[in-house]
Amino acid sequence: MSLLPSLPPAILALADGTVFRGYAIGSPGTTSGEVVFNTAMSGYQEILTDPSYCRQIVTLTYPHIGNTGCNDEDFESRANFAAGLVIRDLPIRAENWRLQDTLPDYLKKHGMVAIAGIDTRKLTRILREKGAQAGCIMAVEVDEHAAIAQARAFPGLAGMDLAKVVSVDSPYEWSEGDWTLKGYQPATAARFHVVAYDFGVKRNILRMLAARGCKVTVVPAQTPAAKVLEYKPDGVFLSNGPGDPEPCDYAITAIRELLAQGVPTYGICLGHQLLALASGAKTVKMKFGHHGANHPVKDLDTGQVLITSQNHGFAVDADSLPANLRPTHVSLFDGSLQGVARTDVPAFSFQGHPEASPGPHDVAYLFDRFIKLMQDQKAAGK
Repeated sequence: MSLLPSLPPAILALADGTVFRGYAIGSPGTTSGEVVFNTAMSGYQEILTDPSYCRQIVTLTYPHIGNTGCNDEDFESRANFAAGLVIRDLPIRAENWRLQDTLPDYLKKHGMVAIAGIDTRKLTRILREKGAQAGCIMAVEVDEHAAIAQARAFPGLAGMDLAKVVSVDSPYEWSEGDWTLKGYQPATAARFHVVAYDFGVKRNILRMLAARGCKVTVVPAQTPAAKVLEYKPDGVFLSNGPGDPEPCDYAITAIRELLAQGVPTYGICLGHQLLALASGAKTVKMKFGHHGANHPVKDLDTGQVLITSQNHGFAVDADSLPANLRPTHVSLFDGSLQGVARTDVPAFSFQGHPEASPGPHDVAYLFDRFIKLMQDQKAAGK
């Protein structure tokens, strides 16, 4: 008698006609999106709940996923935004003192389609050589030809504005601080008021601001600058998010107006790209993007090499920077631009995810830099 559970079949079809056969570990059904690979060894629940993965099927290159299960505390947003999940091996047993659901139970509870048992190394090589491409996971009731057709029907992320899709509908205040063994702690006493644009914001970003003495008001992606200025913020934060930054004209216009007012501004990921566009730079679609928690980035001001968490398929074109926008960080994987700072107003941004959920803490100092910008503005009476 076999000790292994009997799992239904599933396939992953790519737009180029490649088909991988495995088994379903989530909900039955079909999902399509852009297939990307992520090199993080842990943090799969944070990845699934990162709004930046909207309309993307995430392939995890680490072979064993699911060892620690899932819980109600590690959500990085209000829902699971990834279009689907692809892994190599699902452990028979999950064990952790915080475990509330196994990965398969979690996926089924949240209606997510996922496949395991495929050669993720081969899939990653395809994506590296050909670039990120559309794909379709079909679970339980599989039809190879229909899956390929659905993969080819996916329009791609270029030109797709997803920030307003994943954003909240109305403003709210965030009051939760850092996590400890006793759970999430209340925010520390507020010294600054930060208005955070939700283009797909991750909760740990808000926690890191709150833990540094910020009262955080989160506003929808399409909030005009005039409304933000009514809050009389000490600073404005531009969050991460999914999709192509160029169609987000509403955000680019608002950011340009806020920069003109000299409000200290800090952007991450999509927020970084939007700040650059508002400053006159251009963005480009990357071949397969950066997704993972082990990406080396060099701080050009200090020479320090930082290990960072990354999740983006678009990048700011370093050759397009205007005179008032200087590079501050570069990727040591491919030399792509990772950070910029305005020379005329107190604003800067970073391409990766310095909030470390999941990932390393090396770039957390950028939050302190943002606090320093607001302190300096207050000291100057501005």
